Parts: sequence; C-alpha cells; structure tokens
Amino acid sequence: MDTTSTDTTVTSGSDAPLTVPGLATSTGHAVADALQMRVHALNDLQLTLKHAHWNVVGPHFIGVHEMLDPQIDGVRDMVDVLAERMSTLGVPPNGLPGALVSARTWDDYSLDRADTAAHLAALDLVYTGVIEDHRKAIAAVGDDPVTEDILIGQTADLEQFQWFVRAHLQGTSGALVSDGASGEVAAAESTVGAGAPAQR
Repeated sequence: MDTTSTDTTVTSGSDAPLTVPGLATSTGHAVADALQMRVHALNDLQLTLKHAHWNVVGPHFIGVHEMLDPQIDGVRDMVDVLAERMSTLGVPPNGLPGALVSARTWDDYSLDRADTAAHLAALDLVYTGVIEDHRKAIAAVGDDPVTEDILIGQTADLEQFQWFVRAHLQGTSGALVSDGASGEVAAAESTVGAGAPAQR
C-alpha cells in the first residue's frame, strides 16, 4: 500500500497564478471576478424563467409556456459560457446556490401562479435589470476584448428574449401596458386581464 503523502491543497478565489496569454494575471482575474455576478444573475434568471413557465395560466398559456423554454435553454448556455470563461482566465466560478443568494443584490421573483400577461410584465422588469447589468459588465471588462465580445453577444440575445416578452405587452402604439410600473407586482397588476396576481 502506497502511503506517500500528496499535496491536496485546493486553490479558491483568485489565487491561481495563471490567466490567458496576452493579459496580465491581475487583469485576467479582475475580468473573471466581474463575470461572477453575471453567472449569479443568469443562474437566477434561468430559475425565474422556469418558475414562470410552470406557473403561467390563462387563455395564452400554451404560447407563453412554450416561448419560455427556449429562453431558459439559452440562458443556461450563457451561464456555461461565462463560467468556462472564468476558468480559462484562471478563476474558479462559483455556481452554488448559497453563493448566489449571499451575493445577489435583488429579491426573489414576486409572482407565483398568475395570468400570462402578469408574468410577462414582471419578467420584462427582470430582463431589464439583467440587461442593464450586462451592459455595465461590458464596460468593466474592456481590457479583454474576448470577454467583452462574449458579453456583447449575450446582451443581444437577452434583448431579443425581452423583445419576445414585450411583444405580448405592447399595443399598436408600441407602448407597454406596464410602462412606469415600479416593481414586479405593480407591473403584473397593470396588465389588462391580469386579475390579482398571487403574492408570496
């Protein structure tokens, strides 16, 4: 039996002394650290979309139910791309739920079972927050055009997903029925025929 001692030290955080060629280690790790909150936000988004997918009701149920699944798959792919980019840059990504809850700056989604319009109005606000923060991250990673390009592509996809959601909430003038709502519940309640959305 081999009793030779082996080093099982596990490096956590940004301690690993490597990154991609052409970037200083400190720069690569700073870029990767900026991606961690995007991983958390996108993990939260895909769970929120799935929650809405399960809880939409009403006459437009099937259309919205089926519209959300490709968005969920797309967001899951985005998480994987960013997490793998973090690893490439030399920083281990954290995808654990406790880390997400501890780090996030937003509350849980506000609706349970609700009319499709109510969920879509609430999801529109969720998308707005994620997209705004993705755009801030684009500016923060400008020293690495590869990561910047990834975030730009993801932002374009997120904006298209939001467009699909908003198309259900717009009149012929282009205005959203939930325009000006201050939160997810207020947005849901502003929709025509939404009724009283379920509260947590």
